[in-house]
Amino acid sequence: MLQEIRRICQVPELKAKIIFTLLMLVACRIGAFIPVPGINAEIAVSYFRHAAGGGQNFFQMVDIFSGGAFSQMTVIALGVVPYISASIILQLLVALWPSFQREMHENQEQGKRKLTKLTRLLTVVLSFLQSGLFAKYALRMNMSSPGIISGELLDIQIGNTPWLFYILFMFTMTTGTVLLMWMGEQMTEKGIGNGMSLIIMLGILASLPTALGMIFQQLNLSSQEPGQMSFTGVLVLLTLFVLIALATILIIQGHRRIPLQYARRVVGRKEVQGGNSYIPLKVNYAGVIPVIFASSLLMFPATLAGFAGGTWFGELASSLQPGSNIYLLFYVFLIVFFTYFWTATQFKPDQIASDMKKNGAFVPGIRQGKPTQDFLETTMGRITFIGAFLLALIAILPNLVGRFLGISQTISYFFGGTALLILVGVVLDTMKQVDSHLLMKRYDGFMKQGRSRGK
Repeated sequence: MLQEIRRICQVPELKAKIIFTLLMLVACRIGAFIPVPGINAEIAVSYFRHAAGGGQNFFQMVDIFSGGAFSQMTVIALGVVPYISASIILQLLVALWPSFQREMHENQEQGKRKLTKLTRLLTVVLSFLQSGLFAKYALRMNMSSPGIISGELLDIQIGNTPWLFYILFMFTMTTGTVLLMWMGEQMTEKGIGNGMSLIIMLGILASLPTALGMIFQQLNLSSQEPGQMSFTGVLVLLTLFVLIALATILIIQGHRRIPLQYARRVVGRKEVQGGNSYIPLKVNYAGVIPVIFASSLLMFPATLAGFAGGTWFGELASSLQPGSNIYLLFYVFLIVFFTYFWTATQFKPDQIASDMKKNGAFVPGIRQGKPTQDFLETTMGRITFIGAFLLALIAILPNLVGRFLGISQTISYFFGGTALLILVGVVLDTMKQVDSHLLMKRYDGFMKQGRSRGK
């Protein structure tokens, strides 16, 4: 490990990218400790813990993704959930927007800039919407636990509505989300790895001490009385942790090799003999993006429903509680849907078939052109079917096991399933980018597979 770190330090460009990413992540965590002006974070955290009642709800899910910033009502309490929700909405609209598809195909750079601009604008709109509902919910919280909101903010009212509090709360949280969005884009452009995924991973890692504390608390080691959780449950949880980590690596790294053959071709004045190669089709082409999209999309309406409690929309929250049967069904459906959707938008069999024809490559037994394109589409569809359902199974397995063994949903959620999938997937993606930088500089790769290729 030390040797790999030394190799990284010998590449100035890569070292600068990693340092820049780490500094940005530190700045993100600083925002998690700055509460919205006029908010008493300690009383707010106590209220959320009491509201959870030892179980898991959508507030705790948002809190895990934000690294504890949500329960403390800090400036980045909303995290990057509005940005991800905006990205999902626009990705779906693009698929139903023929003129924009043509623009993306004809001028990709201009199309990407337009898509980025629309995503940012929609992020601001969704942030204002969520922060406004959160402000309304905070007022209800203050009625149950006085002291959460400073009295000076509530004294200034117009029409029995504390507009100063609403304006300060909404603008502060929206600004925090926009700042996180900018940091994520900067990390993606100037740093290493995907910025938004790294921010989510940082929030999950920041919740690790809380999850470990819950385990020790439920074991009740300080007393002779049996705790809510047994050592058998901890052992099963650790076993699941290892198995899910290994399964995630296998699914993300696994691929099917499509054999290729090259016909004889003339390069310059020389005739080059044909050769053999292969196309690696990933079992899970989308990685952990479907898990992130599905979690964020379920959190958005659930959070709105929770804020709007007492209405028909608020009653919907009870059926979307994390860990419930309806929630798991929607979760599996969304993971499968986004796996297919992301693969369909990113995997281009027509372009691959065209490039193969230009280079004189063909799949044995398949004619070049349209037959090759159809073969790649069919093969990728079958592989995606397996990868999507395996990914969904890994995501919900800890919930099912935790329910069977009586383990708290918060603990099972963190040490397996969604959180672990995101952690392992983001780490693998970042390591691949580090590996590619090392190989470009003629160094051995960071991962073992990369070292074998480099040598």
